[in-house]
Amino acid sequence: MQNQPTADIIEQIRDIPFYRDSVTRGWFPVLGKTEVARGFPDRWLTPRVTAALASGEAEFALSAGADPGRLRFVRPPSFPLKSAYRLWSTHPDLAATWREGCRRVSLTTVPAGGDPSCAVPKRTPRTHRAEEPDRRTVRVGLRVDPEQWERGEVEGVLGELRSEQRRHPLGRYHLDGPGTQLAHLVRTAHRQGLYERFPRPASVVTAYAYTPVNVRRYLERQLACPVVDLFGDAEVGHLYSGDSGGHYRPFLDRMSVEFAPLAPGSGLHGLIVTSVRNPYMPLIRYRTGDCVRPVGAGPDAARAVRFCGRAAEVLPTPRGPVSQGDLDDCLAAVSPRIFLSQLRTTGPRDTRLLYTTFDGEPLCGAESARLADCVGELTEFRCEIAHRTRIPIGASGKYAWLVRER
Repeated sequence: MQNQPTADIIEQIRDIPFYRDSVTRGWFPVLGKTEVARGFPDRWLTPRVTAALASGEAEFALSAGADPGRLRFVRPPSFPLKSAYRLWSTHPDLAATWREGCRRVSLTTVPAGGDPSCAVPKRTPRTHRAEEPDRRTVRVGLRVDPEQWERGEVEGVLGELRSEQRRHPLGRYHLDGPGTQLAHLVRTAHRQGLYERFPRPASVVTAYAYTPVNVRRYLERQLACPVVDLFGDAEVGHLYSGDSGGHYRPFLDRMSVEFAPLAPGSGLHGLIVTSVRNPYMPLIRYRTGDCVRPVGAGPDAARAVRFCGRAAEVLPTPRGPVSQGDLDDCLAAVSPRIFLSQLRTTGPRDTRLLYTTFDGEPLCGAESARLADCVGELTEFRCEIAHRTRIPIGASGKYAWLVRER
């Protein structure tokens, strides 16, 4: 049967109460967070999981996101971190320096991956530094809103980066964090006259949220190193990794994926994952909430995808659903100077696009007109273009690409 788990996977989950009815029926439906959370944790407990929780070999955790949408689940300690390290050790842009013992510095402005052990207070008066248990990672925290970063805070972060650089015999370190916040750090260093103190990393790794095309290219230009995007979920682990050219390759160890069309003929699909990588809470046909555009077709579809943001945030239009990634392609095609953006629906067929630039200056008239035409063609809505010096960040530490005013 199409998209159903293999006999080997069914054997691995047969004794989990949550899956008992599906095993009996021989049919596994697509699961959302609501279904997975129903009856948690009792419906997921087996003698093995209970013993692992008691011994510390398993722990309760929360998925990424903002309450109340976060999912409680059971996992091995440091599950996302170890998943990332396995990926890093084989990645063509990361493996060599990783084998050299190159350490990872992670800029943290919200609880990374929903992991409470990595939480940094949202109103930290100065930088916060925390070692990971494996001694390979250090997290450096800043306040959520980059507009509030003071010179002393930025100096503290750059000091931590230089400290990590000095620890490596060749002066190398990996810089990790949400792409937009890393770009803010570079821009703030420029604005505050601190850019010359910014030690160049061996690589930049972005994760945790959608990274716009222009942001990746800006980081590549400013830091002169590969920028690698990792894609995954706290509850299932990493699924794909980008390369320095912006292309993605699968990392489907003990996983498979399927694509559910969001609308006929649109090319946008919801991502559904079957994963037994987490031995204490395997998820079968789990809807992650992400939307993608498969680049290939048929059996090869999983080998190349374009990540487009969250399925719940697509904009219905006469041309079909429009995703964050679709709008992002418009922005990148018009100007590499565009940094942040937010599309606001102001009427039944009217929108306003707010945008900021890396240099703070507005686009010229011709570029603005081209951008309005591009958005109009994408959505079949009228679009007013408006430059801003800042776009407010959400309480969760992410920027809303779409705001529905009407």
